[in-house]
Amino acid sequence: MMKKILFLIIMLLVSVSTHAAAKATELEGSFKLGPAIILICVLVTFVMVGIIFRAKDTSDYYAAGRSISRVGSGMAIASNWMSAASFLGMAALMFGTGYHGLAYVVGWTGGYVLLLILMAGQIRKYGKYTAPDFIGDRFYSKGLRIFGAILAILISIAYCVAQFGGIGIMFKWIMGIDYVYALLIGGGVVLAYTLISGMLGVTKNMQIQYVIIIVSFLIPLFILLFKYDYFWLLPPIGYGSVVSDIVSGISIADSAELFNSYGHHFSIVASPEFAMPWAISSGGTFFQWMAIVFALMIGTAGLPHVIQRFYVVPNSKDARWSVVWGLFFICILYWTAPVYAAFGKILAAHPEVGSLAKDAIVVYTAQLGNIHPLIVGLLAAGAVSAAFSTVSGLLVTGASAFSHDLYVKVINPEATAKKQLMIARLGTILMAIIVAFIAMLELALIAELVALTFSLAGCTIFPLFLLGIWWSGSNKQGAIAGLIAGVLVSVVSISYFIFGKSGIVLPYHQFVEYWLGAWYFAWIGAPLAILVNIIVSKLTKPTPIEIRKFLVEQVHL
Repeated sequence: MMKKILFLIIMLLVSVSTHAAAKATELEGSFKLGPAIILICVLVTFVMVGIIFRAKDTSDYYAAGRSISRVGSGMAIASNWMSAASFLGMAALMFGTGYHGLAYVVGWTGGYVLLLILMAGQIRKYGKYTAPDFIGDRFYSKGLRIFGAILAILISIAYCVAQFGGIGIMFKWIMGIDYVYALLIGGGVVLAYTLISGMLGVTKNMQIQYVIIIVSFLIPLFILLFKYDYFWLLPPIGYGSVVSDIVSGISIADSAELFNSYGHHFSIVASPEFAMPWAISSGGTFFQWMAIVFALMIGTAGLPHVIQRFYVVPNSKDARWSVVWGLFFICILYWTAPVYAAFGKILAAHPEVGSLAKDAIVVYTAQLGNIHPLIVGLLAAGAVSAAFSTVSGLLVTGASAFSHDLYVKVINPEATAKKQLMIARLGTILMAIIVAFIAMLELALIAELVALTFSLAGCTIFPLFLLGIWWSGSNKQGAIAGLIAGVLVSVVSISYFIFGKSGIVLPYHQFVEYWLGAWYFAWIGAPLAILVNIIVSKLTKPTPIEIRKFLVEQVHL
């Protein structure tokens, strides 16, 4: 009996492999059986883990029972962080703009250093469940709690839009269906297991997702580097050689035996602008590069779903170590993402390849490199895992703000635990519907949409946490004034972005687009919010003595 089963499995794998090989050069528009099977197995695993570790009470749903280990939390942080923007978006930006796209790598990585130094331990010591919970308590204001919860929900929705877009792109690639249907199917799956899991199940899933993300991301890179005769043992070193070849060019004579999956020679004309800092061809300047780095760094330290990860560990020391582990795990992917952009630049150089969707260049590069379709399918499943891990964390964060900070703390303080869970799940469903609708509009590249979210968080939540933790003189009036300043800058930038996408040109459009770009307006919004907060706090009634005492005795020690 076992021999028959084994024979059937082998025959199925042979059939899948043969079918997949026949579709190897079809970048779009066809159902890919092998990748589909891999994706289904991965999704079933996620749902099963969610069921096993499902939330039994509000502590599990909001903060995973505060029982996650340092390494486990670090893996969850990395998985939660390495969204579709990291897995797909960074390579997409560098494929299109070269050196300019490295600003996203530097900014996002540097943001975790800020978190480690300024906030991780102190956030855990303060002992709240959510970012709005901290804001409301620290600034002794129900109004700020409500506004903080609304901000957390809006930021979670905006961030989710980019992740839903990544899910839609990968489901479209695997299933060969329209983007809208792919988006709805993928979104429905991630919504189902988030509703079941809560933060505990989501965190356990994130640890599994991290392994899938890294393994699926690195294996094709090792194969590509080895196949095209670059140093493959350490991909970042091989990347340097690939970039050098792009800059100097590769002739057909130099690559006589190397081809992409279409049979085109592994060759490219000299493209020095790819590695040129702030090249005109990239559309970016020195100011924009630095503004993006700054905005992404402070935005990282202000994202509600990132901050909430520090509440799932037992104590403040574990919170700091979880950031260290998280940064280590994140860097494994961040050091290697540029390699896909560089290989994509060469493999897609032939005119017959045509114009490729930048957000899918990671998968296209593996296909064009003639890597076995099942491995490409694993890569696509990794991209879905990256998007799922972030979406689930964002949905839980938004639902926590909706249920814990708005419903329980403001509307119905007497709500039972069962009622709270029901409200949280309703909030999750509502968020997912809104996100899916916005994602259908395809407003920008994945990484660009994420950058907008970071700037919004950097202008609003980051100043409140920075001053709320480290300066006891920051009071309710200062917090409100600083928040208003940050929101005004955000509204101006985002309004110009939305109107511009709609074809409506507002006055001073070029000036605002350059100095307050949607991807980096926090470069001015955050310092302005901090300055206003300090000035108003100095001119108004001091912070209550009990809060000052708590900060000194409990948070700063």
